[in-house]
This record gives sequence, structure tokens and C-alpha cells, in this order.
Amino acid sequence: MLFRICCSDLPYMSDYRRPCNFFYNVTGEEAERLLRQYGNDGEFLARPSESQPLNFTLSIIRGKAITHVKIQKNSDDFLDLFGGESFASLSELVQFYIDNPEQLQERNGESIIMKRPVSIPLYEPAAQEARAPASQRWFHANITGTEAVDLLSKEKQWTYLVRESQRAPGSYAITVKTTDDHVVHILIQKKADTGMYHVGGGDEFRTVSELLAHYNNNPMVEEGSQRVVHLMNLVPSTCVPADAIDERIRLLEEVDPVTKKSGFLEEFEVWNVNVFFSLVILKDVPPNESDYINASYIRIPKGPPLHLYANREYISTQGCLPNTLLDFWRMVWQENSRVIVMTTKEMERSRSKCHVYWPALREELNLREYVIKTVEEIKVPGDNGLDMFIKRRFMVAKKGMPQRELFHLQFIGWPDHGCPEQPESVLRFLDAVDVACKKAISSQGPVIVHCSAGIGRTGTFIVIDILLNQIRHRGSSCPIDIPRTVMKIREQRSRMVQTEAQYVFLYRAISCYVGMINRVSCSRSLGFPLLSLHI
Repeated sequence: MLFRICCSDLPYMSDYRRPCNFFYNVTGEEAERLLRQYGNDGEFLARPSESQPLNFTLSIIRGKAITHVKIQKNSDDFLDLFGGESFASLSELVQFYIDNPEQLQERNGESIIMKRPVSIPLYEPAAQEARAPASQRWFHANITGTEAVDLLSKEKQWTYLVRESQRAPGSYAITVKTTDDHVVHILIQKKADTGMYHVGGGDEFRTVSELLAHYNNNPMVEEGSQRVVHLMNLVPSTCVPADAIDERIRLLEEVDPVTKKSGFLEEFEVWNVNVFFSLVILKDVPPNESDYINASYIRIPKGPPLHLYANREYISTQGCLPNTLLDFWRMVWQENSRVIVMTTKEMERSRSKCHVYWPALREELNLREYVIKTVEEIKVPGDNGLDMFIKRRFMVAKKGMPQRELFHLQFIGWPDHGCPEQPESVLRFLDAVDVACKKAISSQGPVIVHCSAGIGRTGTFIVIDILLNQIRHRGSSCPIDIPRTVMKIREQRSRMVQTEAQYVFLYRAISCYVGMINRVSCSRSLGFPLLSLHI
């Protein structure tokens, strides 16, 4: 099979807010319907130009109006807005105008604000077409050609991956390592009249999966050099758009006939890593006392490959013991933490999980120079009528210093064995945590999270919270990478997300949250009252 090597994508901007899932093969009329039905002010999509097929159009919702901005491909094969800045790819152009809103203006000088891509539910045909491969393990979402080369740099010959083309939005590219120091990029093309996929005009296939299956067993020949290229070793992707997670769950539930392991178990075991401890060191301690506390900073990594939304930091710590009460409150004060998240009961299965480190309602606890007072306590019931979590408010003072307000949220709905059957209770709890973080002062320190050992449930809650914030701020079609996120957290504290059941629960929780968002979108589009969901 002959093919032509496509141009390697130029390096892409590394900003962690890189836009993705914004290109849809729709008409201007359909773009307006989608934006009015699912969009909020400043959200947008890109589409092919109807009048000039080689060019593109940005469609942006602005209040009640839709603005269409033409994008042309200039003589140098770069993209611009008819005389403005030039860009090597549509993604780069979109990123620039998100970051520089004053650069995109109407003729009257009014700025056109682009905030983020509109999130279109997968049940829409346009979304199905645009994101059909996204749940497949061979598809690497939201990476450039340069990043693909980096991923393959340590792999053996004929290792490959599939990604979206930066040069041809809506198309896909295969990146293959051919020798120790050489990588090629092969464009997968789609016929407009038949919808069939092909490489270089050869055999045609209904899906990209069928095309890959064929070339796993049949070589390609590079046009011109006649070099043979094989697709032999796939680098599986761990990244998936949040709203395609149900299909990824289905794939991970499948059991390998050879290893007898599910995809979940394989991921859970593979992503165990060496730990680079980031321990909290107590500073304000007398010379004859230890500065040690069983606690680690958990910081959200910015930039590639995860591009996570980093709006808060965490401290993961062990539940209090009778002899660590003072150290715990020293840490709380030292770090200026204003939110404490407790993910266990005080007693479970007749065993102590955490010593009570706060006073009863309207009472005080005195620990040397610290005074803690509980001024509010609210029990929040679940759907079964039983208490699901407890919200408390503390006033904490250190001798000679102004007192501070702290929010304490304790989840008591975790079963004694395994994980909750339904994730809704955990999502409601983390919603309350998010509200508390927003109520606290803007200069607050890390959110302190603990269970008993400070690794299993603690890691599970932290990872879910990170991913929920990603989806809240980027939309339900944003890419998430659960295995790599877990890995980055484990690099900072050993054994975070301790069991396979907790690992599977991460996927279930995100699936449940995306389902809630879709129900809200459906209610809004049909004119029904909005469901209660903080997003």
C-alpha cells in the first residue's frame, strides 16, 4: 500500500488550557442551533467554511447573538483572520484568541470574547462524528505531532499511535517510529462522498479501527522512497474525553484471555510509580520536639501531558492519633488551610479510624497556644434518609494572633467494605467541598484531606476532585487522563488510590457526573426547570 508522508506538525503552544474538541463538520445553520442549545456566552466551535471549503469559520455565541468569523489559509499555508496573526494550526489560532481577547474585534472596535469550546453531548450526530474514536484505546486525544514524537522516543521500532491532525482538523494521523531516530506522520483521509477512510488512496475502510486492523497485518510502502512501514506495537492511550468515558469503561471491563486481567486491573498495576516524597515539615516547634508529621503536599501538575486545571493544592495526611492532635493543628495553622476534608467515620467496624480532633458544638478545645471552637454543625442526609456527610465551621485562634474561620466536611457515607455502590453521594459531598473552598479567603492554603492512613480514600477523593474541577471549567468534552492523574498523585504520596475497587470507582464517579451534566443540558434544551447541580 503506497502512502504519502504528511508534514510533521509544528511545535504547539504548551499552555495548560489548550483547547480541544472544538471542530465540528457542520453548516452555519447547524452551528447556530448547537450553540443556542448547548452554549453559554463566549463558547464557540470551529467548522469548515461553506463558501470556501479549504478555509474555516469560527462560530461564537455572544449573549443572544451568534458571530461568525472567517479564517483563511494564506499563501504560506498558514491560517489567519484575513490579515491578522498567522498560525500553523487551527488549534494554535484558537488558543491565541482565547488568551488575547483584545486582538479579536468587530469593525466597530468591540471585542469578541472566546472563553472555551462549547460542550456538545455525544448523542448529537455532529459530536458522534467528531469524537467517535475518542474512547478507543488507540486514540491519543489532544496531543501534537511533537508530543507524539516524544511519546515514541523510548519505544521500539514500528511502535505507533493515532492522534488528531493539527494541520487538517477533523482528520487523523498515524505517528510511527521507523528507526531509532526517525518518526513519520501518516495522514488518514476520509472521502467526503462515501465517508470511507483510507491512506494515500489505497484500500478503503468504514472505520479507523478497521483501517488499523488491516495495516497491523499488511505493510505500507512510503511513496517516493519505497520504504516499508509497519504498524506493529500500539502505544495505548489513557486519555479520553470526559463524555466518552462510558465507552472507555466498557473496554476496560473486558478481560484479556491470556492474562485473565481486566483493563482496569492492568491500568491499576501498571501506573504504580516511584515516590518523590513531598513531606510537610512543621516549622513552629520547640527544639526538643520533632518536626515530622505524616503528611504530604499534593500539587496539581500544570502543562503537558495532562494540561490539568490547577486551582487548588492539597495536603494528604494520616487521621489524627491521640498523640498527634497538637501537630495536626500546628500544620493547619502553618499552612493557612481553611478547608479540612475528612473521608472516614471516627469508628468503623469497632475500630478507631481517627481520633476526634475538634470540640463538640459550641465548645472549645485548648491545645497549648491554640484554641479551637466549633460554631456550626449541619448533618446532610442522603436519599435513604441516613446522614451522608457533616458540615462544620470552626473558629481557630493562636495566642497573640487573629482567629481564623475554617470549614470542616466529614463524609460518613463510605461503606465499611469496598466503595459506595452509587457515586452520587461522593459527588454531592465534593460539591459541598467546592462551595466551602469558594467561601474561604482567596489566600487560603492547601485543602487538608485525610481518612485513616491518608492514602486510599484520601487519594480517591483528591483525584475525583481534580477531575471534577477540570470538567467544571473546561466542559464535559474536555480530555481527562485518569491513570496519569493517579500516577502524578502517587509520585507525591505512596499508594494513593489503594485498591482496584477505588480505582474503578474513579471512572464510575466521572461517568455519573457527566451523566448529571447531560441531564442538565437536556432539561435546558427542552425548556424544563434545571436540575440542581453545581457545575
